[in-house]
Amino acid sequence: MSAAVSNDSRKRGKKRYGGGHHNKRWKGSRELEVGMQGILITCNMNERKCTAEAFNLLNEYADQLYGPEKLQENGSSSGEEEEEEDVDVALKKEVAQIKASGAKQERRFMALDSGANNVIFIKTQNLEADKLVHHILSDLHTTKKKKSRVILRMLPVTGTCKAFQEDMVKYLTTFLEPWFKTPNCGTYQIAFKARNSSHNKRDEIIKTIAGMVGKLNPKNKVDLTNPELTIIVEVIKVVCCISVVKDYALYRKYNVQEVGKEDTPKPDGGVNTAEEKDKKNEEETDKEDKKDEGETDKEDKKDEGETDKEDKKDEGEMDKEEKKKGEEDIDNNVPHDKEEDENKGDGE
Repeated sequence: MSAAVSNDSRKRGKKRYGGGHHNKRWKGSRELEVGMQGILITCNMNERKCTAEAFNLLNEYADQLYGPEKLQENGSSSGEEEEEEDVDVALKKEVAQIKASGAKQERRFMALDSGANNVIFIKTQNLEADKLVHHILSDLHTTKKKKSRVILRMLPVTGTCKAFQEDMVKYLTTFLEPWFKTPNCGTYQIAFKARNSSHNKRDEIIKTIAGMVGKLNPKNKVDLTNPELTIIVEVIKVVCCISVVKDYALYRKYNVQEVGKEDTPKPDGGVNTAEEKDKKNEEETDKEDKKDEGETDKEDKKDEGETDKEDKKDEGEMDKEEKKKGEEDIDNNVPHDKEEDENKGDGE
């Protein structure tokens, strides 16, 4: 009896505080699936705040590129059509409108469970995710404004497939053609990361993709420093998210926090990031310190040499003086000794 009461109280407690529904919250259409497009957004804890920031940021820049979001208005009809319709047709139309108004409308952005901690997936509708993210990062890089506190990286997802090597090879063969198939070519790098997935080995995947890119056009070359294009491959559980992006190095690996930091142009047309600038300053400081130390050593040695010369000179002069004094003492003492000897002799 007591056990039954205890179980009932647990069930009531779960219902009251939302317990037992955490796993059901992201089921169905609210989970990242193959065939979707959107944006992967990473954060350091606080996913709820990250989602809110993401919606604000994405809507702000989407309005600039595509205009404000237009929602469908259901239930509108002209007066002339209503006059011409008979009762049966009007009734059927009203029922259809009620059903349509009750249906869930697809929004421009929808937050889904990505399947990994500290990563959210924003599903996009009727827009180009890579173009939108590049536009955001470009503006943040130019204006140096900070518009987010918890968002770290924003990675566009323009293609998805099953996260098995055979499926990935089949999908990428066609997906990569617009950028790398002859006559198109360019320098590139591959950014691969797997979350909650152990069946894909990083080195194997990168080697396979590089081989595919080489077959599409032998002129495609790997550049790990400042590539023209970056192939982003993000595996989460059984879904592989893919995109090809520009300015990956310039925009600090698409890091929203880092892209707004100050940087300086290089002579070769590249970019000195804040980290590179600090490193360069440290190297220059080390060189200056070593130079100062070298000059100090030279000066010390010079001073020591001059001091030694002066000491030797002083010692030489002192030796001369002592020698001269000794000779004078000898000259003065010799007669005195003879007199003493003579006096001693007389006494004896």
